[in-house]
Amino acid sequence: MEPLIIVDGANVVGSVPDGWWRDRAGAATRLRDALAARDESALPGEIVLVVEGAARGIDPVAGVGVEAAPQSGDDHIVALVRANVWHRPVIVVTSDRGLRRRVEGQGASIVGPGRLRASIPYGGATDST
Repeated sequence: MEPLIIVDGANVVGSVPDGWWRDRAGAATRLRDALAARDESALPGEIVLVVEGAARGIDPVAGVGVEAAPQSGDDHIVALVRANVWHRPVIVVTSDRGLRRRVEGQGASIVGPGRLRASIPYGGATDST
């Protein structure tokens, strides 16, 4: 069974110091599009991108679901892991230590943003894909 991969959008976008803070929705959109174009053999599974704040409102695309956190992105990710309505392995992509502890306590595995970025055509704000 392929895992569900929940991506902490703010954390992954924030891991590339490329001026993302000037256009948070644009940065989240570029990440979403890069996730849709990823090398699935490097990181197979269904992708759910969790966005918050100014990045709310971006639409899902083929291959990437988008969840808009009503408040804290971390709290929303924990709720998704806890609910695990998919009844399958869950991987959370984040480098946030506090979030890592919270979701590992719910049975999720962790992948850092660097491993994710290695499997997607994502260069941040200057990426043209």
